[in-house]
Amino acid sequence: MLVNVEKGDANPSVGTLLKISDALEVALPVLVEPPQPAALKITRRVDGSVLWRGEAGGSGTLVAGSGPPDIVELWDWSLESGDRHDSTPHPAGTQELLHVIHGELTVELAEQVLSLDEGDALALSADISHSYLNEAADVTRFSMAVFVPGRPGELGRPVDG
Repeated sequence: MLVNVEKGDANPSVGTLLKISDALEVALPVLVEPPQPAALKITRRVDGSVLWRGEAGGSGTLVAGSGPPDIVELWDWSLESGDRHDSTPHPAGTQELLHVIHGELTVELAEQVLSLDEGDALALSADISHSYLNEAADVTRFSMAVFVPGRPGELGRPVDG
């Protein structure tokens, strides 16, 4: 898969990119964004990394992120009517914060189905399977922050702390 990605012959899923970043012990933003030497990084509207495309035309764009040991990602999502994004469980302790900017969002989390309206927010533990759906006729836009805590012995984090 890595050879195909490197040659441009494969378009990996977000799940595959996460597995690659975990195997390389680098944060996802470090893997997909050009390196920035400064402690300050501005991502312009057109410069985010689109890492997911829905069958109906929606997208998931990574707009900002931090490096290890604790990783924080900021995403901009749009789901067209009928779009669905299924997410595999993230590492233990991963948290997601969602804020619905426009439309209606359905979140499936284990056996729960939650309906969020414009302006609603949700905090969830993302270490179980979860999905985001747009079952409405209009586009849904939401922002998402993802926090992945550093794990002892990984990504340079000390084992005792």
